[in-house]
Amino acid sequence: MNVVYKVKAKLFLASSLTIAFLILTYSSFGQNIPVKSASKNIKDTLPLNKTNGIKPTGLVQRKVLNTDTIKLPVADTFSFRTAKDALDEPVVYHADDSMILDVPGKKILLYGKISSVKYNDNELTAPFIVYDQKTNLVKAVLSKDSLGRVISFPTFKQGDFSSVSDTIEFNMRSGRGLTKGTYTQQGEMYVYGEKIKKESDDVFYALRGRFTTCNLDTPHFAFVSNKIKFINKKWAYSGPVHPEFEGVPIPIYLPFGIFPLQQGRHSGFIAPSFTANDRLGLALEGIGYYKILSPYWDVVFRGTLYSYGGWVSSVSPRYFRKYKYQGNFQLDLQRLKNNFKGDPDFSVTRTMNVQWRHNADVKARPGVNFSANVNAGSSKFNSQVPNSPARNFTNQLNSTIAYAKTWKPYNISINANHNQNTTLGLINLNLPDVAFNVNTLYPFRRQDVAGDYHWYENLGVALNTQARSLTSFYDTAGHISKQIFDNLKWGANHNVPISLSLPSLGPLQISPSVTYAERWYQQRRRVSWDALNGKVDTTIRNGFYSERDMAFGVGASSRIFGMYTFNHSKVQAIRHEIRPTIGVSYKPDMNKHTYYVTQVDRAGNMAQLNIYDQSVFGPFSFGKFAGLNFGIDNNISMKVRNKKDTSAELKKVSLLDGLSLNGSYNFLADSFKLSQLSLAARSNLFEKVNITAYATIDPYLTNSRGDRIDKYAWSRKASLGSFTNSGISLQSHFQGGNGSKKTGEKQTVNTPVNVDGSGFPLNDYQQEAAYVQSHPGEFVDFSIPWTLDVSYSMRITRIRKPDYSGFTNDFNQDVNWNSSVNLTPKWKIGLNGFYNITAKQIGTVSMFLSRDLHCWQMSMNISPVGLYKFFNITISPKSGILKDLKVNRTRYFYDL
Repeated sequence: MNVVYKVKAKLFLASSLTIAFLILTYSSFGQNIPVKSASKNIKDTLPLNKTNGIKPTGLVQRKVLNTDTIKLPVADTFSFRTAKDALDEPVVYHADDSMILDVPGKKILLYGKISSVKYNDNELTAPFIVYDQKTNLVKAVLSKDSLGRVISFPTFKQGDFSSVSDTIEFNMRSGRGLTKGTYTQQGEMYVYGEKIKKESDDVFYALRGRFTTCNLDTPHFAFVSNKIKFINKKWAYSGPVHPEFEGVPIPIYLPFGIFPLQQGRHSGFIAPSFTANDRLGLALEGIGYYKILSPYWDVVFRGTLYSYGGWVSSVSPRYFRKYKYQGNFQLDLQRLKNNFKGDPDFSVTRTMNVQWRHNADVKARPGVNFSANVNAGSSKFNSQVPNSPARNFTNQLNSTIAYAKTWKPYNISINANHNQNTTLGLINLNLPDVAFNVNTLYPFRRQDVAGDYHWYENLGVALNTQARSLTSFYDTAGHISKQIFDNLKWGANHNVPISLSLPSLGPLQISPSVTYAERWYQQRRRVSWDALNGKVDTTIRNGFYSERDMAFGVGASSRIFGMYTFNHSKVQAIRHEIRPTIGVSYKPDMNKHTYYVTQVDRAGNMAQLNIYDQSVFGPFSFGKFAGLNFGIDNNISMKVRNKKDTSAELKKVSLLDGLSLNGSYNFLADSFKLSQLSLAARSNLFEKVNITAYATIDPYLTNSRGDRIDKYAWSRKASLGSFTNSGISLQSHFQGGNGSKKTGEKQTVNTPVNVDGSGFPLNDYQQEAAYVQSHPGEFVDFSIPWTLDVSYSMRITRIRKPDYSGFTNDFNQDVNWNSSVNLTPKWKIGLNGFYNITAKQIGTVSMFLSRDLHCWQMSMNISPVGLYKFFNITISPKSGILKDLKVNRTRYFYDL
């Protein structure tokens, strides 16, 4: 009969020590090692005394003569064999309530809400645990209260694997186990199995299991299969599988299933989506393959097939070297058939587009930078992109490739630019644009400075040089290479500024300057009137030509402050800052010989032209200039006291960020000595309304034909002059809710594989920005009850009438808005649009409706007006793993 002792956990230590001593003693007797045999292993390192021949017993210290070293005993006098069923490492266990120790049965029973057993990397936590020392089996079960409610579930962790089960039983020695009613998480997948068998550290099997991305006990959806094999954090393989929604099985079976569980980058197929297009037919869109070429390179192949016979393909390799550079290249090809062969509007278009983006880390090579942003292709490419109204409206393509290097005191930059008007088919190239600069040098400064610099030591000289070559061609015309060569132009511009910073004269800062400029030209162009044929003849002479110019000036600037204070008021003070600038300059007429006057039409009208009018950098200005440059800028702010907290610091509120007026006056001009005046204002009222205004004022009067008269406008009326153009824009953002309130649970963002302008890997911000930009209706914040972004713009331009009877004002104003509102805590609706108030026309207007479905999301986008009318509805999981498992319906209606 087995004797069972029940003890408290606090007596466990004493009991364990007693049992360990008994077991150890029993094991030693079982080996039957005599004491005599143990003593034979002792080696005495002390030499015998040859005089008496007596061998010492024990380790008696003796005086040894004529010896160099004394050797100590190194052999062990005690050894024992390890039991066959012993574990490799100790088992650590804990019980909150109590423990039952069954010595004859070699079992330990642990009780308590949080009882645990730890061995190696295995950790088991449960309300009741049984450990059998004979079999090395550990079994854990759940615990219920008197009402049948579960108090605590058993949990098991081993390395990266963790699970929650009803019952757990595993072998501590082999690591194998069997669980019932088990939940576990694999990446974004939540897996449940009636029975799960753990074969090894990385492989386990599930019987009658389901897996889903919904974290509820009863998930909204799941995939169910009788047999599933999991390779931890890598793959899941199943037999016949079918979906299940809200516990209701759907009779749609697949013969097998392969589900990726691996995190990070890995090669694989890209699932397509089904769309429709009225011009091209039904489409299998976005089918492709993602391939990892190396740790630094990957590539994406994509294609789209249309039922009318058209296709679209793209290849996009990407590269990334941490702390060095990143970039991506994309080549798109289109071959689209509109309608069917034999129809009057049947057409076949072949277009292409190339994009390349490269960014270098500035820390990789300090002082050297290289970047590229290329977007070029066929002029008809954007207009032919299916289901993309934004690209269909884009008629400008631009590219820039730049290299820059800095080494004190020099810096150089080499740029290649491309500009393309897809409507006209005109392509402008700038290959290359070279700028070389020498920072300001102070030749008279001492190397070892003691005290302040002398005034002449602040004399500085710099150099700014720019060389440029331009050409253009039409891709719709033939002989592109001939067009490029015939339209090639080049030129260079050099500036040598000499400046001197004098010590302050009280509140004034005086700065004299001298500038020398030189320009190199490719050709001279002269126009003459052919009276016999009644036309204009142009004569062009190619060669190398140069012209020079100089300017002298002195400028003064200052800052004036004023403040008005208030007593016993929330507004404590209003501060006004004035920043006036004034300068006197003189420029001699060194290029008078380049200007000429000629007849330009049959009416005998004359025009003043320059032989370098069509050059890259243009001619120098005509005539002498001895004038005055002036300007003034204003800033107004106030300091406000917090009435609720008098100890708080005063808050600065900006009323007017800037109000400036600039102009010049030429003393040597024959007429119209005063230039046009530039007026600008900017403010951010109450940190809510951003206001920007500008105006150009002509200070002279005009006659009935609209020609300027050399009389100031204020000579007849109190006015600075007439506005030639002006405008004002207002932007504001409003939103409801408490700004300090934390937003709701962040939605899972599935990152597109091909993201323009980003290398890999993408950081969290880039992933979110890329996905929100592509799916604005799917990514909404339900914690904000409403938002409203409004911008208003008004522009007025004075245009001369065709019959020269005066001027007319071209008045334009429009408004843009983006708004959203929560219908319920889970429903959000939004409206975005543009309206031209002057023309009374509605531009593109779109609406979206979003529904948060916990683990799913629904988005509906509608554009009911405009050239491109469409609607789109998408229902998809939030998980990135199942991003291709979606229901999508898109229809476009073209206003032809």
